Amino acid sequence: MDLQLLLIGFFLPLFPLSIAVNVLLERMPHAWARALVLLIWPQVGVFLVAEHIGELPDWIKYWGLATAGLYAFRMLAMREVNRWLGFLATSSWALLWTPVYKGLSLAEIEVLALGFGLPLAIMAVLAGEIAKRYGAAYTGLYGGLAVAMPRLTGLLIVSLFAAIATPVFPAFFAVLHTLVISQPLPAVWLVSIWGTWSWGAARLLQGLIVGPAELPYPEDLGIAMTWVLSLLLAGLAVLGLLYTGRLA
Repeated sequence: MDLQLLLIGFFLPLFPLSIAVNVLLERMPHAWARALVLLIWPQVGVFLVAEHIGELPDWIKYWGLATAGLYAFRMLAMREVNRWLGFLATSSWALLWTPVYKGLSLAEIEVLALGFGLPLAIMAVLAGEIAKRYGAAYTGLYGGLAVAMPRLTGLLIVSLFAAIATPVFPAFFAVLHTLVISQPLPAVWLVSIWGTWSWGAARLLQGLIVGPAELPYPEDLGIAMTWVLSLLLAGLAVLGLLYTGRLA
């Protein structure tokens, strides 16, 4: 494996190179810095792919799928929201190796990377807001966010749906496109990864938003930030619909 591929595998994470980005995300003290990393990290990988000289080896897409599956299943046991986000990011970015291997254009891969990265970045900001109010962002430590902070909860749910590749959002079409172009790879493996993201998301929401909320309720997300993040998610949905037209 040449140095260029190792560097790409660092930014489009392949295990064990994927450990680096998860350690970085875990140790970052500020939510906005974490969000910036979640946006930029895969884009660096896509840029390096464009600069790569020579053909990608055939086995690289299998390594990417194996990494995606490993981190998808690791999500199920994770209670700390930021580490959970790091695992989902690693799992989704590793799937980009299949469209990269198949030679999709740089612009298309950038859209796929943005579709995975932006909702994760929004979730990182929201996790930071939760930590400000409760001291930490852990599932099962407290509940009732839907009652205590409805604006934050609504954004958290929508951004989570966008991150786990729910229809309309770009990540859905990224996964669907990967499923189509990855043949004859076993489709059941990719579908299992996708299903595990949903399972992990259900566990995350169950541990945060349901149940009674303790009084006094913390201050909800500000109206201005609510509008900004809502518009970003709406724009992401529009981007997903535009990408659908390209696949038609």
